[in-house]
Parts: sequence; C-alpha cells; structure tokens
Amino acid sequence: MPNNELFRDYEEILLCPEAFRTRDTKGRVRPIPHDPVRSEFQRDRDRITHCKSFRRLMHKMQVFLAPEGDHYRTRLTHTLEVTQIGRTIARALRLNEDLVEAASLGHDLGHTPFGHSGERALDKLCDGGFHHYEQSLRVVDKLEREGEGLNLTYEVRDAILKHTNMEAETLEGRLVKLADHIAYINHDIDDAFRAKILKEGDLPQEIVSLLGRTHGERIETLVTAAIRHGVADGIGMEETYAKAMRDLEKFMFANVYTSPVAKSEDGKVTRVVEFLFEYFCGHPDEIPPEYRKYIPEDGAQRAVADYIAGMTDRYAIGCFEELFVPKVWSYKYRMPETERKNEGHAFFKGIH
Repeated sequence: MPNNELFRDYEEILLCPEAFRTRDTKGRVRPIPHDPVRSEFQRDRDRITHCKSFRRLMHKMQVFLAPEGDHYRTRLTHTLEVTQIGRTIARALRLNEDLVEAASLGHDLGHTPFGHSGERALDKLCDGGFHHYEQSLRVVDKLEREGEGLNLTYEVRDAILKHTNMEAETLEGRLVKLADHIAYINHDIDDAFRAKILKEGDLPQEIVSLLGRTHGERIETLVTAAIRHGVADGIGMEETYAKAMRDLEKFMFANVYTSPVAKSEDGKVTRVVEFLFEYFCGHPDEIPPEYRKYIPEDGAQRAVADYIAGMTDRYAIGCFEELFVPKVWSYKYRMPETERKNEGHAFFKGIH
C-alpha cells in the first residue's frame, strides 16, 4: 500500500475529528513527489532540523546574554522544550502531532542574536520594522538552502508566522503558540533562580499554590489543564489556570525581563546591533554573497537585517570587535612571515 494511504488510514483511526489531516494540506509552493516513508509534516520536521538556521539556535541566548554556565537555556533548548510540550498535549488531544512538531521546531528560526533585545534594536533600525516571527517565515521561504528555502507545507508556515500575536488556521498551529508560552515562562523562572535574580519564596504564593512549587510541577499542571480543556472550544485552558499563567508572565516582566541584572547589557547590545547595521548598510559589498544577492530585489536594509538576524551572539560580538575595536599593535605584525617564525624560534632557544 502506498505510504500516503497508510498515513491517511492511521490518521483516520487515531486523530480526533477536529485535528488537521495531512491529506488536507494546501501543499507546498513547489510540489514534490510523495516520500515512501514519511508524511508531509514529517518531511518538514526533517528539513528544519537539518538546516543551518536551526543549528545556529544553540548559540543564541534566551534571556541571559552569553551566560557563564552550561545550564542556562538557549534559543535551541527553548525550541526543544516547546516541541516536547506541544507534542505531549497534541498526543493527548489526538491532534496532528507531526504538524505540531514541525512548526514548533521552526518557530524561532528567524530570531536575532541577543534575544528580544536584538529584535527590538533591529525593529527600530529597519524602515519596515523587524519581527522575529516574520523573519522565521522568511528564513524557511527564502534564505535557507542558498536561496531556495525549505519549501515547507502551508500549514507549518502558517503556524510559524502566527505563533506570537496572531491565530493560526489550524488547532495544531494554535497549540504551538500555547506551548511556547508555557515553555518560556517556566524555564525563564528556572534560569532566574539559577542567576540569583529570583529566590525561593519570590513567586506569588497564590500562583505557587495553584500551579506548583517546582518547574516540573508547574509544567505538568499547565499541560494537564490544556489537555483537560479539550478542543471543542479551541486550544486553551480553564480561566483559573489561564489567569495564573498571565499573572505569572506579568510577574516575570516586572521582576526578571526588565530587571537590572538580566538587562544590564541591553544598552551595549543595542549599540552593537546599531553599529553593525549602519556599517553594513554603508558597506553592503562586505556582507556575505548569500545575503548580498537580495539587495536588488529587497534593498540593502533588508539584506543587512537578514545577515545580522542570522548571527549568533558570539559571532555578532566578534564581528563588532573585528570592525570597531582596535587591535593591539606589535612590531611582529609588521614583519614578513619568515622573520616572525625566526623570531619565535630564537625566543624559544633562549637567545631572544
């Protein structure tokens, strides 16, 4: 039996009536032959996880800039936590887990270096503004694979674009948005404890009593609430839990996201992004050719924003240092290579 028929039968048996069926996809901009092993959304998942933008997420900050320590979240670990939460809820609600997984993995591909601080800086600099969810769609549609894009299905693209402020067309896309909120609010609390910005007892007691004291307890409570809510009235949770999550987000904005410790480097981040943006807009010939080729069609600002948004935190800092920080002068740098080598040999022989 052809693979697409197997998946059709599988989905008819296991998925709830409200779930999105793979057979109903609006497809890709460029049609491709059916895969003998994978569904269309599984193929999207694989295209995302093998792309360069996905790998770069491991060196992009979540909240804390280049933190010392191995256990703070990065944009990649955030993405994986969103995916895990989304898949858990999707499976329990009998939604299309493959669609949720693919969209979750791709939702932050267009995020800037330095988290939302970098995004705000680019938003002010670009004439048309800058939003990471729009950039994520641009990455999968245009920038990846040397300009060919990943050619993802319509439903995954829709969920990626609308995971922040809009409502996706599918329940699965709306679930990605909820999973994103559950993930970042709770893992940011965990990181804030690690960074000594928060301590045990700082969280509002009424929220702790309802959601739980530990990271795991809060995640379990909110995931269970989303599952118990079901899909008859869309994706969500009982108002008691929804309000607790909103209150927890307000608490985090007041005490962590805008705290002097977490945002102590914000001014420097803004200046780094500003300097890089202004420099490359004035020297567009110095941006890599894979971005430079979009200048005739989209303009220099757009191409520069693409380049900067694709940078990791460390790459952006290194680029800034290379362009704007003077190098320590040494007469050896002015010597021919053969003389430098001889100078080094002489030093190690003790006759320098």
